[in-house]
Amino acid sequence: MACAASGFETGWFVLAGMPMQETSPLAPLTHNPAWQQHAAFFEEQFAKLNLRQLQKLHAWQETYLPESVQPIPVAFYMFSGPDFLYVDQFFPKASVYVLCGKEALGPPPDPLRIGNLSGALGNLENALKSSLNTTYFITKDMKIDLHVQNLNGVLPILYTFIARADKSITNVTLGSLNGGGTFQESARGGTPGVRIQYTDNQSGAAQTVYYFTTDISDGGIKATPGFLKFCQRFGVGSSFLKSSSYLMFENGFNTIRNFILEHSRIIVQDDAGIPLAYIDPGKWNLRFFGVYLGPIELFKQHYQPRLQQLFAQSNPPSLEFGFGYRWNYKEANVIVATRK
Repeated sequence: MACAASGFETGWFVLAGMPMQETSPLAPLTHNPAWQQHAAFFEEQFAKLNLRQLQKLHAWQETYLPESVQPIPVAFYMFSGPDFLYVDQFFPKASVYVLCGKEALGPPPDPLRIGNLSGALGNLENALKSSLNTTYFITKDMKIDLHVQNLNGVLPILYTFIARADKSITNVTLGSLNGGGTFQESARGGTPGVRIQYTDNQSGAAQTVYYFTTDISDGGIKATPGFLKFCQRFGVGSSFLKSSSYLMFENGFNTIRNFILEHSRIIVQDDAGIPLAYIDPGKWNLRFFGVYLGPIELFKQHYQPRLQQLFAQSNPPSLEFGFGYRWNYKEANVIVATRK
């Protein structure tokens, strides 16, 4: 199902709390006090995020990772959920972004059909709160918040992040991947997903983000191979990993770990991404930033003594922004692996 034109074109502005032209069929919603309160909340939250995180991230990037702002064919973000925000910041000029998670898409949100606008927008705010205040989504909170009040699934979050990143959505196509990895519009069955095409308002560049609801454990990929076959079609690009629950430390995620290593020229991650033991120093240059304090308590079994040694030896530059589970910048780390 492809959606474009009329009220759909400005639907994401309603969700993102952004002004729109009075000629839009959705403009009357902006006179609703519930929407005005929502717009003020998001304006404040995104302004704080920009000062606390994004401006500092960009300054760091300019100094230490200028190659990440070059045009690339594809940025893979496995275990992303709807976190378009950070992959767009780190790799702003990817032609295509491929995101995935277990979170469902949900129906395309239609602001004109929301009975309780205040409740729906409040739930969207709650779903985004942990991501805006830390750097990651708390999945259990997201499930509660997004399964009520007409706004369920990841689409409202993706729309909000894209609109707030100063981009204009031109087309949204719901569909699914067949076993061969072909994205089929409107199709059901297979691996459900969405293709969102948009224009970057600053550069005018056309870009595309895909999100798929899929299980990328070894067993999940074996049962539904379409997602990985779809990814393989893009060849080699860049990969981004953040707050991925240390899943690739487990034996059940060998396939996706190997895929990332084989299909990336650069990998930007926190210590929850690919364990050091799998990154061959003969093939990869490693750079470290921030500090390594080990995993947070929940994942303490995945402490890496060798990573601790490398951080101590390399005297890494400090970070001024939070990243991953360490949302306090004084505790955060970024690991950059570049293929030799």
